[in-house]
Amino acid sequence: MSLLEVERLETFYGASQALFGVSLAVAEGEVVALMGRNGMGKTTTIRSILGLTRPRGGRIDFAGARIAGMRPHRIARLGIGLVPEGRRCFPNLTVRENLVAAARRGQWTEARVDELFPRLAERRDQFANTLSGGEQQMLAIGRALMTNPRLLILDEATEGLAPVIRRDIWSALRTLKAAGQSILVVDKTLAELLPVADRCFVLEKGVTVFDGAPQALTSELQDRYLGV
Repeated sequence: MSLLEVERLETFYGASQALFGVSLAVAEGEVVALMGRNGMGKTTTIRSILGLTRPRGGRIDFAGARIAGMRPHRIARLGIGLVPEGRRCFPNLTVRENLVAAARRGQWTEARVDELFPRLAERRDQFANTLSGGEQQMLAIGRALMTNPRLLILDEATEGLAPVIRRDIWSALRTLKAAGQSILVVDKTLAELLPVADRCFVLEKGVTVFDGAPQALTSELQDRYLGV
């Protein structure tokens, strides 16, 4: 049984339809990649899952609950943690204050986040707006983990980061995968994303056009759906 199951999702912005039938699933302990060119519906899919944009059609089930149309805070409490595009740390709070702001009891604690991202431990008392972009991304991931989510969603987690920071982020994701964390990740760096993913879903104009193992995403399919 899937932890998250999305079936034939349809979402609109006003009168303009953005999703025309998106289907995907994430099993317990699985890392799933959600891919597609810019503007194909990836972020809208995430917003729909989280209740930030209310879908008009289709089904979204999480941990056995029907969540389509549910308020965002209720969805979050069911166990979905988001690392949003653009990081969105609280700029005038310290690293520690960001981590504890939405913390919930569970296996993820400040000490465990420090182990995952030692840079954050060194900057615990710094304000978030004094951190580098890469450090802010680590903080955004750590903050999401502190909610002790059953499912972690990352939207463009490595976009615009220096190669050395991207390497640290992907290393952290591999650690999370080894620990059994369920993850839905959006990213464009296929060379780093595909080795981590257990399964891939590709969107084209608001529709799921590929569902399969990373090995089945041939160069021809990559050129057709993911090429510039």
